[in-house]
Amino acid sequence: MNIIFFDIDGTLITEDDYMIIPESTVKALKMTREKGNLTFINTGRTTFNVNKKIRSLGFDGMICGCGTYIEYKGDVVLYSSLEQDFCRKIAQILRECHVIPVYEHKDGYFFDEKAETSDELEHFKEFFVEDGIRIDRQADDPDFIFDKFVIWEKENSDMNRFRNEIGRYFQIIDRGGGFFENVPLGYSKATAIDKILNMLGIPKENAYAIGDSTNDLPMLRAVPNSIAMGGAEKLYPYVSYVTDSILDDGLYNALEHFNLI
Repeated sequence: MNIIFFDIDGTLITEDDYMIIPESTVKALKMTREKGNLTFINTGRTTFNVNKKIRSLGFDGMICGCGTYIEYKGDVVLYSSLEQDFCRKIAQILRECHVIPVYEHKDGYFFDEKAETSDELEHFKEFFVEDGIRIDRQADDPDFIFDKFVIWEKENSDMNRFRNEIGRYFQIIDRGGGFFENVPLGYSKATAIDKILNMLGIPKENAYAIGDSTNDLPMLRAVPNSIAMGGAEKLYPYVSYVTDSILDDGLYNALEHFNLI
């Protein structure tokens, strides 16, 4: 039995406002499962943001929030939650650092009207409104809590303080363009893969991972059969195979290359 871990954005769906899932991707996922292989989502998205369109593709499990949440056959295998007092402490630090945060919880997003804002954040919110996601939850709400968070930096952002203080508790992933993803230390797309492989008794040589972004690096380094989507040049030095771009049937061609379909 083989197991395949898939990133979402830029791998399963196009990373734009159209969110296209190529027909070849739908076909490849169906074929590999019919062949007896296990399929897992492995994403930075928290679980609430894995919508029905993506779930309907058919997966045996999901790794969400960069390894802070694991689900297998509908059962929650792992969930790492942060204490609310700690979350409020982090929110205050981010305000003082003058960065633009979005807080991600397994049940939704939180924003901060007392923090900096930007056109990028407003576009982010518009996209969520169109997708039916709430944008009214705030860092000062009584139920404020998060699993991970992202930030954009601005010209007046104190990034030295940000790295020094946030880096004590979170892995800071530079996604480029002044955008950073922040995951609690000890959790990653790789730690989740290790847990799944140990739980299911699957050897690493039977594990495959496919992604397109720098936050996929831990996942890609965790398995011997690592695949970068075409166009993800930053990943090329770290993978065992480079496939075509998403709209050029990259996922299908990768699974075909490894005889997984």
